[in-house]
Amino acid sequence: MKRFEDLIAIVTGAAGGFGKALAERLHAEGAKLVLSDVRAEGLDGVAASLGDDVALCAGDVSQEDHSRDLVALALERFGRLDVAFNNAGIVHGFSKLALLDSQEARRVIDVDLMGVFYAMKHQLPVLERQYRRDGRGGAIVNIASVAGIAGAPRLGIYAAAKHGVIGLTRSAAAEYASKGIRINAVCPSYARTPMATDALGLIADDVASAEKELTRGVPMRRLAEVDEVVEVMMFAGSPANSFMTGQALAVDGGITAV
Repeated sequence: MKRFEDLIAIVTGAAGGFGKALAERLHAEGAKLVLSDVRAEGLDGVAASLGDDVALCAGDVSQEDHSRDLVALALERFGRLDVAFNNAGIVHGFSKLALLDSQEARRVIDVDLMGVFYAMKHQLPVLERQYRRDGRGGAIVNIASVAGIAGAPRLGIYAAAKHGVIGLTRSAAAEYASKGIRINAVCPSYARTPMATDALGLIADDVASAEKELTRGVPMRRLAEVDEVVEVMMFAGSPANSFMTGQALAVDGGITAV
């Protein structure tokens, strides 16, 4: 049997990077999907490649109404919600804290932290209500970052937002553990996503030198592949992983081991 057979899953940030790969893997494992991204055209492209059992809702996770609409769409189209992957996020440019533009900082907080708060605020009551009704538990997977576990020089506000995501994850996990809801965070380091590619361009002119600089503190001395991170997301959200909650799972090539 497929791991997510007939489960209803929300994935935000689904038009590219981790979200796109995650949507593809979930669909292959039998899930019915509600996909979100701020880029409507990219979202349409993902849906076209997946075919049936996919509902779309383009929008900005920093707006609370969007999280409400995503949950409502899951219930309207599929009748329930089983697992949510709160993946959408952005990063600011490399900058010392005192030089970071305040508007850019606010945008990162609004998307990366408040977006996860809004998502859980609307997902949790539905999951709790379903558990009371039929005893079926649910799961939430928040995508944080290794920058949420340790400091990240020149990425201070991003690190602060991701620390906040882990704080929300652990707090909500404790609140809802007896309600059949597991809540965990996945904390990747740099992987081969468009976000990392953009960062490489800011570090050095040639990709090899930039990648070497970016992975200088990674014991494995390389970037993560997208599928390596997505596999941990799948593990965190799988119903077979039924006794783990409140955890921040580092997928970081050994950064937090030293």
